[in-house]
Amino acid sequence: MIKVSFFYPYRENAPFDIDYYCTSHMPWVAGLLGSALKGWTADAGLAGGAPGSTPTYIAAGHLLFDSVDAFTAAVSPHAKAFSADIVNYYPDGVAPVVQISDVRAAS
Repeated sequence: MIKVSFFYPYRENAPFDIDYYCTSHMPWVAGLLGSALKGWTADAGLAGGAPGSTPTYIAAGHLLFDSVDAFTAAVSPHAKAFSADIVNYYPDGVAPVVQISDVRAAS
């Protein structure tokens, strides 16, 4: 199984609408990806590693797929629409950092 993570960098005074992200964007994405998507989560950044520090990422979204090929096939037809929706939850237009990981352990 692979996990595709979208990390949204924290920017001072840059608004991120986590409610829209969790209740509109991610469910919409999940609906379009259909059965290829095995699960998803969304996280809101609270703090960095040091007490009182700001988070490195204001939010993150994670999508689970059986393989990179399954991810590519499911996302490719919708990639432009997904990217175009970013301004609805992160209007400063900061692009996410994307990482694809091989899930080695889970509980």
